[in-house]
Amino acid sequence: MDFKISGNQFVRDGKEIKIISGAVHYFRNMPDTWRDIFKKMKAMGLNCVETYCAWNMHEKKMGEFDFSGNLDIREFIRVASEEGLMAIVRPGPYICSEWEFGGLPWWLMTMDDMEIRCSNPVYMERFELYLSKLFDQIRDLLFTNGGPIIMLQCENEYGYYGDDKTYLKNLYDIYRKHGIDVPLFTSDGTSEANLLDGAIDGCLATLNFGSRVEENFKAHDKLFPDSPKMCMEMWNGWFDAWGDGFHHTTSAQDYAGVIDDMLKRGSLNMYMFIGGTNFGFTSGANHYEKFTPDVTSYDYDAMLSECGDVTPKYMAAREVIQKYIDYELPPVPENREKIAYGKVKITHSGGLFDNLDNISSPIFSNVPRCMEHYGQGYGYIAYTTTLNRDYINTPITFTELGDRALVYVNRVLNGIVYVNDQELKTTINAKKGDTLTILVENMGRANFGPKMMRKKGISGRCLLGNNIIHFNWNVYPLPMDNLDKVVYGKKFDEPSGFYKGSFIADKVADTFLYLDSFKKGFVVINGFNLGRYWEIGPQRSLYVPASVLKEGENEIVIFESDGLKGDAFVEFKDFPTLQ
Repeated sequence: MDFKISGNQFVRDGKEIKIISGAVHYFRNMPDTWRDIFKKMKAMGLNCVETYCAWNMHEKKMGEFDFSGNLDIREFIRVASEEGLMAIVRPGPYICSEWEFGGLPWWLMTMDDMEIRCSNPVYMERFELYLSKLFDQIRDLLFTNGGPIIMLQCENEYGYYGDDKTYLKNLYDIYRKHGIDVPLFTSDGTSEANLLDGAIDGCLATLNFGSRVEENFKAHDKLFPDSPKMCMEMWNGWFDAWGDGFHHTTSAQDYAGVIDDMLKRGSLNMYMFIGGTNFGFTSGANHYEKFTPDVTSYDYDAMLSECGDVTPKYMAAREVIQKYIDYELPPVPENREKIAYGKVKITHSGGLFDNLDNISSPIFSNVPRCMEHYGQGYGYIAYTTTLNRDYINTPITFTELGDRALVYVNRVLNGIVYVNDQELKTTINAKKGDTLTILVENMGRANFGPKMMRKKGISGRCLLGNNIIHFNWNVYPLPMDNLDKVVYGKKFDEPSGFYKGSFIADKVADTFLYLDSFKKGFVVINGFNLGRYWEIGPQRSLYVPASVLKEGENEIVIFESDGLKGDAFVEFKDFPTLQ
């Protein structure tokens, strides 16, 4: 078996081929859905699957690696091969992908003299170790070893970020040093500057765009006239951010036309074939003038919906692709079953303040520090202190905040401060001896651009009154990764707290959870964190994969930060609402 680049063509086993690929992120989709997705790829005429790899999922704690469950990239590629697909792997170390911190582990921020995505020796040491572990999982699946992997990517859209060519050369050398002997590539924006800064000698330069094929290849044609033409991310939709007001969609027929134009030119990878879900606290954010955190759904208006259903865009693309292949496409598989389990009453509740010492242990700090300082990556963090004197309509100001703070005095909410507020301040009313608590939520690190290294929690100073620094705090890290010790049953009046209920499933299938009586928080079902919800939308439901459920009793745990809108209940329906 042989796959190579010859002139301006891809050649497999001596025959010129077009790569017709689709992006599927194994870590955004449950393992029991992978084969169904691959069968739908084949039925659309695709011959390849492409995936990013999420470093921050594989190495959640420094030096501890995980390739199990929906992180089992080896099994993902093996199943793809069984279904007749080639594979393109994009290990990072940076992936963007609207994923938390662009796929980088949060703990990099805790290391001295750290600078990401450059020749920084500490950064390079850590990502080479990660790459070595990842390569051990997939090396024997390379095309040169009889497997399906035809290409790997070095870095990602680096031309948008930096210009450290030594770093890029070192990345290339690391891949080759660790036995990656298939063709390597980069992917970048379409301008000449993007390509000059992001390209690496020895790597195929590919492009990312969603329309206007001829226009977007002008710089590439100039710089790489004898190279294969491939759009590595041919965008077919877009991502949503909280507060957008609508779910981004694009025209099926327009995208089918772009596929046609690109296949006349060369090869493509559809981004996304299926978007999947940002389960847990994995969604990223953009941060330019404003901080815009992404919603839990990564539906992306892709070829398949978030739950794997065939879309009109899929059918329009299938019709175009049929013109470029010399065999009749197989029938399109049926969509997976959905069940509406109905309304579920939430029967138990417990306040956050009553549970702080059950789910965390306080750490003394002279002043509040960022979340990362306390060895925490995700979730929430609570800062508590005793006030030394009375305060009447006194401002409390944050010099930096990541990202949203609820300010309590004696469990009474005095105000909410969000990173996008014009002034990072609210007012408090308190007496000497009262307890001030600030609950801060990390809503996702930036996945793109120069603000990626911004810290979470209270990352600057907390000032009372006329710019006075208040000292002596107890800090409770709240990663919310184990809620088994939450105690329910005691009534509470403050907005923030935990809610629990259960329902019986006679049969398990995909479903969609609606939280119309809740405002903001996250949901855990049977120990699995489905992700965040927020009443501001546009997303109105959470996707619940069948594999999260079990026949019999299923437990629902909700953390609500802002307070209920009415009676505590949730509802399971057999369709999603993303706007």
